[in-house]
Amino acid sequence: MGGSIFGRNFRIATFGESHGKSVGVVLDGCPAGLELTEDDVQLELNRRRPGQSDVSTPRDEKDRVEFHSGVFEGKTTGHPIMMLVYNENQRSKDYSEVKDLFRPGHADFTYTSKYGLRDYRGGGRSSARETIGRVCAGAVARKLLAQKGISITGHVKQVGDVRAAEFDADFIEKNPVRCADRNVAEKMRSLILSISEQGDSIGAVVEVIIKGVPVGIGEPVFDRIEAELAKAILSIPAVKGIEFGRGFEAATLRGSENNDEISKYGFLSNNAGGTLGGITTGQDIVFRFPVKPASSITVPKKTIDLFGNEREIITRGRHDACVAPRVVPVAEAMSALVLADMMMTDNAGRNLF
Repeated sequence: MGGSIFGRNFRIATFGESHGKSVGVVLDGCPAGLELTEDDVQLELNRRRPGQSDVSTPRDEKDRVEFHSGVFEGKTTGHPIMMLVYNENQRSKDYSEVKDLFRPGHADFTYTSKYGLRDYRGGGRSSARETIGRVCAGAVARKLLAQKGISITGHVKQVGDVRAAEFDADFIEKNPVRCADRNVAEKMRSLILSISEQGDSIGAVVEVIIKGVPVGIGEPVFDRIEAELAKAILSIPAVKGIEFGRGFEAATLRGSENNDEISKYGFLSNNAGGTLGGITTGQDIVFRFPVKPASSITVPKKTIDLFGNEREIITRGRHDACVAPRVVPVAEAMSALVLADMMMTDNAGRNLF
């Protein structure tokens, strides 16, 4: 099975399964001398971990990270950094009723068709628990980027038909939905809880804003900055699309409305979302993506079993009614990994790191 390695110069390989002994990542390409502690990584893992609020799954995992290589006396050595998190609160018996059934919305059917078998306990490698390794590595990338004044902020822009209009970055981590609008955060939370009580789930939109990226990152053909970010974000479980700047709204605009005019003081707008010709403009990189409703619900749905028989299924267990709040730190991590990797690619001629 391929597809577990991401990046070229700042590379990661994630490992582990949802109900296996552990999950984690091996990060290669981090420069020596970066100050790094387990607490730095833990800060980001705490934002992703289950059981952190009443709108997330009650699975109680502390997700304590352990460094197993690559860090000595609080600094990176320049060698591969191996970070591991033990799974401590699995309830594999929750999946015994569905081990022979294909759960609608999950990878069960495609996984079995491709590999001939699957780990039915939570989806194995297709489980979102794999993203722990990404968040660990992303925390390292964020520290590296911070040295260059680059910050990455994600927030939940919309839940169902409730949409944020205001943006207060300081409020994002002060509410369980990670909404940046004080006026609608509680409406989002109430909607999620109401949907959860019905045994159902709800979709959402997440926005990411990246500040401080210098002009000139990215290439004009295949290695466009937005193409690399798109691959990274679309690799996150439950993400079904992406748009930059005005995005799909641009289909309703004229060129005279959509073009970003330029003055001697800089760009007069940012409809392009911080990139032109696949290369960063120095403006904020802004993108949004939809997160589908979680597939594990207790509403009865039709499916088939391993033998092709039609069945009815209810997916029991401990699941998020809306996964978007916990996707935010994953999206930030993947963005950091892309930027660190692309800036290292440009490093030879531009002295970025």
